Amino acid sequence: MLTIGEKAPDFSLSDGAGNIHSLSDYAGKPLVLYFYPKDNTPGCTRQACAFGALYGQFRALGAEVVGVSKDSAASHAKFAEKFSLPFTLLSDPDKSVHLSYGAIGEKKLYGKVTVGTIRTTYVIDGEGKIVWAKAGVSPDKNPEEVLEFIRTMSY
Repeated sequence: MLTIGEKAPDFSLSDGAGNIHSLSDYAGKPLVLYFYPKDNTPGCTRQACAFGALYGQFRALGAEVVGVSKDSAASHAKFAEKFSLPFTLLSDPDKSVHLSYGAIGEKKLYGKVTVGTIRTTYVIDGEGKIVWAKAGVSPDKNPEEVLEFIRTMSY
């Protein structure tokens, strides 16, 4: 996992419409970059909908929210449409960005150890540095927790 003060790795990933997004696209404003396991699963849906419900507040503070999973761009488009998600979802099918951000690893699910996406959230400042980082976040509490942190940032 990346640490506070570290430079965030650049990325170039496509959204549900096939547009490419890079870290540099978000320069000058806080970016909430969250990694989640899978579209249309209970925890991931709750987390995405909570970010969606708070999105106006994030934007009012000058922040942008971007979700990343290994799902395809087409899956993201359907997921975003189904739940009226107002923010960008990016597809990382080869998990290269997951790896560069430390969002892949061993986890226990129903007593079985597997390797997969670790629900991880970063806040990256306008200069591309990590200012908040947490792995194993609660899908229900994470969006509000991040919003509270962004409220404390000075810009």
